[in-house]
Amino acid sequence: MDVQALIQTVAIGAIPVLFAITLHEAAHGYVARHFGDMTAFQQGRISLNPLRHIDPVGTILLPILTLWLGGILFGWAKPVPVNFGALRRPKQDMLWVALAGPAANLFMALFWGMWIKIALMSPDSYYAEPLMDMAQLGVRINVVLMVLNLLPLPPLDGGRIAISMLPHRLAIKLASIEPYGMFILIGLAITPVLGWVLTPPIVWMITLINFIFGY
Repeated sequence: MDVQALIQTVAIGAIPVLFAITLHEAAHGYVARHFGDMTAFQQGRISLNPLRHIDPVGTILLPILTLWLGGILFGWAKPVPVNFGALRRPKQDMLWVALAGPAANLFMALFWGMWIKIALMSPDSYYAEPLMDMAQLGVRINVVLMVLNLLPLPPLDGGRIAISMLPHRLAIKLASIEPYGMFILIGLAITPVLGWVLTPPIVWMITLINFIFGY
């Protein structure tokens, strides 16, 4: 991708990316508060202000690099602080807190899917074309974030879900991986392995959204 195309892609993708990370992280904090943990609320992280969730490397640098180099869009936001011990039923409620982020991305993927349909029905091509580009990127970003975060690797949401659902002894063993989880993920991201794992469910989800909206 040349520099001009990269700048255009970043400009079109800024709104979908900021919404994707902001609603994902705010959803974690909101559900954690619902189940008794006030940590994120007290730190002002249950917010739709993207500045509270941006990580300079994970939210800005890595997504731009992956867009430039090609391949699966990769990145992260500052994680919302959750004290699982403060939840009313820590092991059970962890499931719902973890699911909240991917569920927010699924909702946004469907939201952008609706805008693709609107763009296709618009008679004004001047506005329809950039709207289409933004909406298509919005679907892709949110599907990628949802699928990526559902990987059963702590500290990703899928790892939390697995810890919540596994028997106690296995849950402890999986939780012990958490300090190394991001290093493992980055290692997978710089090899073809992460793409091999993520591409089939990403393609399936995008195809499903296309089918839902009939385009």
